Amino acid sequence: MSIPTADLCDRHLDALRILAPEFRDYGGVTSFAGQVSTLRVRGDNALVRTALSEPGLGRVLVIDGGRSVACALVGGRLGALAAERGWSGVVVWGAVRDALELAASAVGVRAVATCPVPPRKTGAGERDVPVDVAGVVIAPGDWLAADADGIVVAASDLSCQA
Repeated sequence: MSIPTADLCDRHLDALRILAPEFRDYGGVTSFAGQVSTLRVRGDNALVRTALSEPGLGRVLVIDGGRSVACALVGGRLGALAAERGWSGVVVWGAVRDALELAASAVGVRAVATCPVPPRKTGAGERDVPVDVAGVVIAPGDWLAADADGIVVAASDLSCQA
């Protein structure tokens, strides 16, 4: 990421949607940015694995898990897969697990909490649809940046604009 989120807010606040500061940093990369791909799942992560198995091309996977912390939607193996396949980051509006493994992975991971319980794997959910994450609508193709100051979303990449 070339410009910190605070600087993006200084320059482009009217063009940004700011996620509530309820996300914790779990990944091995603390700052990340990229074009968004989305998932809406509830307690099932089969679609998460499918998405992260594809080339990431520097994108960010945003997972609307309904803020549920009843089970984890991303764990250590999926964090390693995301890094291996070239994803910039994963934002989970829900829980993750294997926190120490995620911290060792070369990908950014933000989530609400941890939970050791595994998810179902039936394939239920929706892919590349607009999602509501903490009251912010995020659409496929949006641009997301995350760092120690927070997470911001825009309709286009603002990191190269002065």
